Amino acid sequence: MGTKPFLHPAPQYKTLETFWDDEEDAPGPRCAHTLTAVAATRTHGPRLILFGGATAIEGGNNSSVPGIRLAGVTNSVHSYDVLTRKWTRLIPAGEPPSPRAAHAAAAVGTMVVFQGGIGPAGHSTDDLYVLDMTNDKYKWHRVVVQGEGPGPRYGHVMDLVSQRYLVTVTGNDGKRALSDAWALDTAQKPYAWQRLNPDGDRPSARMYASGSARSDGMFLLCGGRDTLGVPQGDAYGLLMHRNGQWEWTLAPGVAPSPRYQHAAVFVGARLHVSGGVLRGGRVIDAEACVAVLDTAAGVWLDKNGQVTSARGSKGQVDHDPSFELMRRCRHGAASVGIRIYVHGGLRGDVLLDDFLVAENSTFQSDISSPLSASDRTQQSSTPRFSYAAEPPSGSEPAHSLSEGMSLDENSLEKLTEASAAEAEVASSVWRAAQLSSASIDEEPSASDGSSPTVETTTYGPESEGDVRLHPRAVVVAKETVGSLGGMVRQLSLDQFQNESRRMVPMNNSDVPQPTKKFTRQRSPQGLHKKVISALLRPRNWKPPGNRKFFLDSYEVGELCYAAEQIFMHEQTVLQLKAPIKVFGDLHGQFGDLMRLFDEYGFPSTAGDITYIDYLFLGDYVDRGQHSLETITLLLALKIEYPENVHLIRGNHEAADINALFGFRLECIERMGENDGIWAWTRFNQLFNYLPLAALIENKIICMHGGIGRSISSVEQIEKIERPITMDAGSLILMDLLWSDPTENDSIEGLRPNARGPGLVTFGPDRVTEFCKKNKLQLIIRAHECVMDGFERFAQGQLITLFSATNYCGTANNAGAILVVGRGLVIVPKLIHPLPPPILSPENSPEHYGDDAWMQELNIQRPPTPTRGRPQPDFDRSSLAYI
Repeated sequence: MGTKPFLHPAPQYKTLETFWDDEEDAPGPRCAHTLTAVAATRTHGPRLILFGGATAIEGGNNSSVPGIRLAGVTNSVHSYDVLTRKWTRLIPAGEPPSPRAAHAAAAVGTMVVFQGGIGPAGHSTDDLYVLDMTNDKYKWHRVVVQGEGPGPRYGHVMDLVSQRYLVTVTGNDGKRALSDAWALDTAQKPYAWQRLNPDGDRPSARMYASGSARSDGMFLLCGGRDTLGVPQGDAYGLLMHRNGQWEWTLAPGVAPSPRYQHAAVFVGARLHVSGGVLRGGRVIDAEACVAVLDTAAGVWLDKNGQVTSARGSKGQVDHDPSFELMRRCRHGAASVGIRIYVHGGLRGDVLLDDFLVAENSTFQSDISSPLSASDRTQQSSTPRFSYAAEPPSGSEPAHSLSEGMSLDENSLEKLTEASAAEAEVASSVWRAAQLSSASIDEEPSASDGSSPTVETTTYGPESEGDVRLHPRAVVVAKETVGSLGGMVRQLSLDQFQNESRRMVPMNNSDVPQPTKKFTRQRSPQGLHKKVISALLRPRNWKPPGNRKFFLDSYEVGELCYAAEQIFMHEQTVLQLKAPIKVFGDLHGQFGDLMRLFDEYGFPSTAGDITYIDYLFLGDYVDRGQHSLETITLLLALKIEYPENVHLIRGNHEAADINALFGFRLECIERMGENDGIWAWTRFNQLFNYLPLAALIENKIICMHGGIGRSISSVEQIEKIERPITMDAGSLILMDLLWSDPTENDSIEGLRPNARGPGLVTFGPDRVTEFCKKNKLQLIIRAHECVMDGFERFAQGQLITLFSATNYCGTANNAGAILVVGRGLVIVPKLIHPLPPPILSPENSPEHYGDDAWMQELNIQRPPTPTRGRPQPDFDRSSLAYI
């Protein structure tokens, strides 16, 4: 059965060899336990925490009593190190929870929260128990929760939604199956459960369902057994709207089989469902035992592709060994990066202790597909395809996980580098665009003469393809309106406001440009590493409660000096290679930067820096309340990865501007008057050294503002000498950092800019002329807030990019980045403004001081109007025009 190029079938599971020192370190056979993934820390790689479950069964085929009964219920804790593939039993300090099975668990930062279950003494209490692994000191805590809660129950599901809300749904209280839903705000003390009253199509009462939260805030409930004992095959998404109201929505598609006592876990937008049983406890057979709900496409998939009708276990049984492995129920499952791990479970009356793994790799279908010899060579030799860790010394080498994925001596390091799925997701979209480009566009393009090739995100020779904007953008955290809109992660560009045109590329002949290699500038005592460790926390960064900045003025000076030494040796116009991620204005909205890193990959060896570069287009400071975090982290990343992280200058990287729009005030407020003014001055000295533009593959030019009236060639920008202050700059610098496109494609030539006297807007004719003269195909610029985070101009020859959401707390705009693939296919990736907190927004850490800061600054310095929106009737001498 065929499937679309971007709909990858359900993966195959294989046995993974693991290791332990003593027998008690091995978890052994068990079922009805939990397996929870905990992200890597500074001192430890990613781990899986296995807790509780039943270690024995009573009855079975050899018993006179019909049926089986779980026994040997335990409260033991085992940790699996993903990098070393080693199991260790943990003995945490403090009072542990009682032995239990059929409980629920969720990771919250470096902690794992457990709730409910059933044990030898009956139902466990509904208390929350936390396994705290901070600083590798393992300790149990019992969380005090005020008021009414979910109550004792088992067979329920729980997960952390939007990295904040602990949500638990369904289960059995000993009397009946349940359909209720509860949420606990982990950022709000004192802790209290809130019973939710969601709108929409509610799921029926059930138990033994599975549930998992997608990284953008979608909680998905799948399957289960209803009050009559009937297995369910439906799936429901639970989302929170911006007004704090929750809503259930029935997921589309046809599940391969109803099931309960199964497991499900998200990898990106794909919910991986495994195992389970039918009515009467009959284990699901054949193809239906492994399935994927692709929430981006709204379809169910099995090993053959898209499912159009329920298959169950009737008919001929598929004896594929990988599916035989997955015939089980009551097992534990978790995901790390692109991998799905499964442990133990029950098959008939046999307890299982095996450990299985599958990969959500977008290249999975390509491994078994016919490729040319050169493609196969490239695939097998590309480092990113080896993910298994090196076995301990003296052990037998592990079997490869799938064909074409072999182990080598450096595989442990490569697993660390590949733990984020962003590079895989981007490559999938790029490949889908190339494989289907002929059918997507009927009009011929300059690349029609060559057949599509499989793309990877490793570096290679300069691409010969034309720049193309992918017809679909990736979107997360979008509010649903009546249907399952929040689950759709790829939207047609035609659905975006102000977006209806396709890009028209131009022909170009390239001349490769040499790239200067830089040695890393070491900051004293690893200062930049201290900054990265403190701030690069995409999942769990929280703003400081007292607003005090963690660096002193001396450290700021040292950090600026180390970064300055790199900038001063870089070219004014950077020569960059694809693949690369491009970011627009951030304006001190550090939380949005963390959300973009969390959703689409972050610059670290534990992220995707090995495979893709980062380019930031300026305006790092002002307006938002965390300019210090934003600029210091970017500088630290530049020091750590000087050839992979790139910064150019925006118009707010100038003392006369950021003295007025918040940065100077923030430095003084958070560092004290003397240290704050000194740090602010030192930052602005550094800004004078920033590069001013960047060329990607000599086909895409990136700048902050635009070409204005004075810029006709790239050489004009290259000739600007740095350091340079804004007041000493020429008209070229002013246009480069301040000019904007005209309101739309129908307005050509040069027009006055509403920002203020002396500034201009430039029409689509200027863009076409500039690109043609310089043999360029695209201009990417920032500088203006746009409602969808990105917006096209001049028939797609210019894109405006803005990465901060809800600019100045009033615009309600989305934020976006552009991922430029190695084939120069550009994929927009969006985030939407965060919804309000569920309780007491004024006390929420995410909203600490936001309103007061934004409102006061907006009154003094009104924000520049969002592009495409009516201009307010300000006095032309008002600072709003700056």
